[in-house]
Amino acid sequence: MVETSTLGRFHHQRLDLRRCLPAILTSHKTLFTVLWIAAFASVFLWQRNIVGGFLVFGAPPARPMPKLRPTAFNLTDFGGVGDGVTINTEAFERAVSAISKFGKKGGAQLNVPPGRWLTAPFNLTSHMTLFLAQDAVILGIDDEKYWSLMAPLPSYGYGREHPGPRYGSLIHGQNLKDVVITGHNGTINGQGQAWWKKYRQKRLNHTRGPLVQIMWSSDIVITNITLRDSPFWTLHPYDCKNITIKGVTILAPVFEAPNTDGIDPDSCEDMLIEDCYISVGDDAIAIKSGWDQYGISYGRPSMNIMIRNLVVRSMVSAGISIGSEMSGGVSNITVENLLVWDSRRGVRIKTAPGRGGYVRQITYRNLTFENVRVGIVMKTDYNEHPDDGYDPTSLPILRDISFTTIHGHGVRVPVRIHGSEQIPVKNVTFQDMSVGLTYKKKHIFQCAFVEGRVIGTIFPAPCENLDRYNEHGQLVKHSATQNVTDIDYDF
Repeated sequence: MVETSTLGRFHHQRLDLRRCLPAILTSHKTLFTVLWIAAFASVFLWQRNIVGGFLVFGAPPARPMPKLRPTAFNLTDFGGVGDGVTINTEAFERAVSAISKFGKKGGAQLNVPPGRWLTAPFNLTSHMTLFLAQDAVILGIDDEKYWSLMAPLPSYGYGREHPGPRYGSLIHGQNLKDVVITGHNGTINGQGQAWWKKYRQKRLNHTRGPLVQIMWSSDIVITNITLRDSPFWTLHPYDCKNITIKGVTILAPVFEAPNTDGIDPDSCEDMLIEDCYISVGDDAIAIKSGWDQYGISYGRPSMNIMIRNLVVRSMVSAGISIGSEMSGGVSNITVENLLVWDSRRGVRIKTAPGRGGYVRQITYRNLTFENVRVGIVMKTDYNEHPDDGYDPTSLPILRDISFTTIHGHGVRVPVRIHGSEQIPVKNVTFQDMSVGLTYKKKHIFQCAFVEGRVIGTIFPAPCENLDRYNEHGQLVKHSATQNVTDIDYDF
């Protein structure tokens, strides 16, 4: 057992120039850019890493680990060895077992000191703080024989990638309360390269496991850590309430790292995600709530989620997605103060016949797109299903979606809303939009089966499907062509 000093102010150490560059180069150069730099400087100052070939310079002595619970342990108290070779699974399990006895005494803290701590998957317990010191790295064993199998998620049916059991996560928790994962920006590294290779070669017989998965739990806080190279989805809260994710860096290669979503809130309620940097091989964030008939039957929506002050990158998918697994419903989502850079898509809603459910009361505010192929996407024909048992007549509802203060440059197609006769998109609002273009097409604001409004003047000019209102909210022109289709570019 150890005593540790009081938590001090975060000491900024070094600046990753590559991550700041998109904000610095933004064309409008408004106060918004200055605020981005200030807000995210702390995210970019993470220690002892060389990212993208940039050299970062020396660090001060290691910071003492604060004591955030009445009792604190070190992993070394339980036989842990941080040499990158010794397997520490039993040390983690003994530590968690010891902490579980302190639940009625305010819980306990497990400190992971500097070092490389190789481990197979392990479980957390309630009233626990996992604290990763500066230069502490928890390494996941990359041999799947060490990863236990679990039952498929009930809202996904027989399995996401393969029928039957799925691999568990490296760090896992079920039916927990009051769990904190934090630190001095220590790292949890899934060593996903071997998993990605086997997946591409079709050598895996079960669905890959996330890096961190917390299920059926409440009062979860994850702050000031780095998550990288997950075998599959990186951070997956499932059917949880009252979750805070703040100041987290999530990294994976932007290509050849399949399905490495950053954060996937799944049937979650009352959640805050803020002040994060995410650059991964799939969606930076994907809000989900179950898949087709299984999600409809499980019936747990994702709702009351605030996402703000993020810098994200996705060369394969989108910065922020909703769906496509949204069969339990998604509502009351706010995304604000978001920078998406060097990405395939900015924000996207994706669904299909058979999903059922709804996406409604979605607010996007103060978004910036830098070198993005398509800024805003809604897709209603994302036809991927768990099995043949889905009901194609079970149609999702998309409505009450607003976009305010949308800026950027280097965008090919700013908007592509692809509703359908079966799944029209209703009550969409655009206001204060100006996006610089790099791709000269006839149709750059593309719509099909959509109704809604434009308030004031926006650039580029909107599609004819939308009503026009002036800045005072007075109707100027009513559209009679909501069902007109001018989609001619597939994203």
